Amino acid sequence: MAKLQFIIISFAFLLISNLAPAQELKVEGYFMQDSAKLGERVAYVLKASYSQQTNLIFPDSTFDFGSMAFLEKKTYISHTKNNVTVDSAVYFVSNFSLDPIRKFSLPVFEVLKYDSVAHYPEEAGLALKLMIAPLPEQLAFQDNNVYQPIATDFNYPVLFLILAIVLALAIVSLLFLRKPIRRQWVIWMEKRKYKRFLKRWENAEKSFASHSDMSHADELLSLWKTYMEHLKNKPFREWTTVEISDFLENKEIIKDFREIEMIIYAGKGGQNIEEACKNLKGICTQTYQQKIVERDERK
Repeated sequence: MAKLQFIIISFAFLLISNLAPAQELKVEGYFMQDSAKLGERVAYVLKASYSQQTNLIFPDSTFDFGSMAFLEKKTYISHTKNNVTVDSAVYFVSNFSLDPIRKFSLPVFEVLKYDSVAHYPEEAGLALKLMIAPLPEQLAFQDNNVYQPIATDFNYPVLFLILAIVLALAIVSLLFLRKPIRRQWVIWMEKRKYKRFLKRWENAEKSFASHSDMSHADELLSLWKTYMEHLKNKPFREWTTVEISDFLENKEIIKDFREIEMIIYAGKGGQNIEEACKNLKGICTQTYQQKIVERDERK
């Protein structure tokens, strides 16, 4: 009898368990904000509650999000209580649709033995936040008769044309006026060197007149020979006084040199030092002027 009762109770329990409805699968999806600007990062929450026997898969980056651009997905650990499992994920997306309100819904996929079923939550709405305020129906214009200056664009074609003309003139000048320009340049450089020589000569001559010693006398003669070497392109600093006299065809220059060299070699000055300095300076000036004339007349 007890065995029969056990069989009846077991059959009844089995029948009740088969007749009991299965745990309903619930899916919920919503945005974390009501509106967003075009391209702004927005969070979309997707939740699903289901029985432990159900196998669910949430969409990943390979899913087609439509006009929404997928940015990132964050998942959370499943939570199970009373045979009900709750899963959730947050999808960060950007809206690139110009619709005033964008309807969006992500599914979860229930994996069956040979197929899968997509379960969609109700569509969530995301309003487009405009950056520019809408224009009024009737525009109000304000009268203004005050002159307003308008900035003009720079005329680049005219600038390029002027630069091209200047470049062409420069090329023509170099082709036809190269030698005259070079000659005038050399003459100008010679004039500058001559002015520097005169300034240094006057300073050296004053120092020599104040202190008629060997160092100042040697400085004066070295300055003269260096400048003459530049003008004539000859080794004046290596020549003796006689060799310089022969080259310049000027015998009187020997006397001028002797007046200054007496201080270097004998330690005493001559009687016509001032005249000797004047003559040596005159030779430099005459040689400079001759070189300028030769440069100016050369073709």
